[in-house]
Amino acid sequence: MDALNSLMEGFATALQPEYLLFAFIGVLVGTAVGVLPGIGPAMTVALLLPLTYSLSPTAAIITFAGIYYGGMYGGSTTSILLNTPGESASVITAIEGNKMAKLGRGAAALATAAIGSFVAGTIATALLTLFAPLIARFAVNLAPADFVALIVVAFITVGALLGSSPARGLASLGIGLLIGLIGTEVTTGQARYTLGILALSDGISVVLVAVGLFAIGEAFYVAARLRHGPIPVIPVTRGWRNWMTREDWKRSWKPWLRGTFIGFPVGTIPAGGADVATFLSYASEKSLSKNKSQFGRGAIEGVAGPEAANNAAAAGVLVPLLTLGLPTTATAAIIITAFQSYGIQPGPQLFQNQGDLVWALIASLYIGNVLLIVLNLPLAGIWVKLLQIPRPYLYAGIIMFAVLGAYAVSFSTLDIAILLVVGALGYFMRRFGFPIAPLIVGLILGPMGEQQLRKALQLSQGDLADLVLHPFAAVAYSVLIVMLVAGLWLKRRQSRYERALEASLAADEGHPQAAVDRMWDAGARPTDVRTDTIRAELAAAAAKREAKERQGRRGTGDSGGGAG
Repeated sequence: MDALNSLMEGFATALQPEYLLFAFIGVLVGTAVGVLPGIGPAMTVALLLPLTYSLSPTAAIITFAGIYYGGMYGGSTTSILLNTPGESASVITAIEGNKMAKLGRGAAALATAAIGSFVAGTIATALLTLFAPLIARFAVNLAPADFVALIVVAFITVGALLGSSPARGLASLGIGLLIGLIGTEVTTGQARYTLGILALSDGISVVLVAVGLFAIGEAFYVAARLRHGPIPVIPVTRGWRNWMTREDWKRSWKPWLRGTFIGFPVGTIPAGGADVATFLSYASEKSLSKNKSQFGRGAIEGVAGPEAANNAAAAGVLVPLLTLGLPTTATAAIIITAFQSYGIQPGPQLFQNQGDLVWALIASLYIGNVLLIVLNLPLAGIWVKLLQIPRPYLYAGIIMFAVLGAYAVSFSTLDIAILLVVGALGYFMRRFGFPIAPLIVGLILGPMGEQQLRKALQLSQGDLADLVLHPFAAVAYSVLIVMLVAGLWLKRRQSRYERALEASLAADEGHPQAAVDRMWDAGARPTDVRTDTIRAELAAAAAKREAKERQGRRGTGDSGGGAG
């Protein structure tokens, strides 16, 4: 009941015209950016961070939440119409969605993605409303040793389960921890790794690292692989009110619900976020479907389930972020930076100290879901036009905004130099398949972990055993072992889907479809099956049904004549 009353107070805040406007701007920008290939919500939030310092904390956080949800929505449009995902969680949607578009059913694919995202986002936000206060109430009583255990769990799971291999993930985590050590050590006041540069005594801003990795690094990466010539976009012809048939609704509603209850739990744990959730949803739909032969040929279940899982995982990620201060994805790490830029630390005390802000944020998620379905269904044609923006102009604009934003942090030319160096690092990490998320998580949680470790050792008078034998810490480390074993087993069992995701993100693949092809045997791959072949199969099946119906009617007529 307390949560419900707090939520109503949150709605009273979020429904104010000022915050409604910021929510609308957030979902609008998030959707527009999510549509563009290679630009996801993490890059968008990172780019806009320096530009929102003049806003109130509530307005800024509501805007970023809208961008987060909008980016998850928008990624499906480019996957379906262009076969190039806007962000990695939409890779799986390209398998079936683009085939549907080529068959003239792009409108149905866009509709089931948008409606499924709305259903999943609403249910998952309700689960967030239910569980987040309970977890926060429990987490208030955690000791420093318990927080050290939680941070270690986040380090190991994010490092080991994200990316193409545990070694690359842990290497990325190590780079983030090293960058986090730069600056003045709080307890002793000693400078660490500053190279004698006074400007580095305060450390390297997380905003600079985030913008460098996601904006500059991504722009360099895309420029190195830029395709020339116009982008072939499949047009959407039918009016949005007639996009889905009764049969489409019948085949979509169960995948929507299954995707929701797959995505939300996966999002709450550091096990890959929406990327893993979408592949698990696709695998389950392919195994449960009565129309298995249609998978790889434009099965609507293969769009409905993963898109629902995608948005449910987005809400699930906010549970550990708000209640424990633990980011489990790159975008969540950037959102934590947004909180910290206003002097707000996400964690167990957040619901007590900043309750008004948190509940306004949660209420804005419900509002954002409604705004998003309004924007995504009728305005699909406008989003398609964004795909026509020439890539050189687009990424030149991104680099310009990134440099201006970096300079605006402290008006220092050194920040621009750091930005370019980090951007080059981001390019090489993308080039050689090293995940970005563990680096950001290590950079943000590293200093937090160091502070909690010092507190724990002071309380235990230097006894290291207390870090492991503390009751909650012992449970956390046990859960860590289970999560690692289960996560690695899951990755091995679903290796076909994981390899597809990893290869689509790795630099040695020219197109996500090349990775997707590995999920089928030769001859049954989506690229092996031409659209003309699928049309012929559908026409043959329809002719067979008509012949059977005619034969049934003829048999009924003959029996009626014999009776007469």
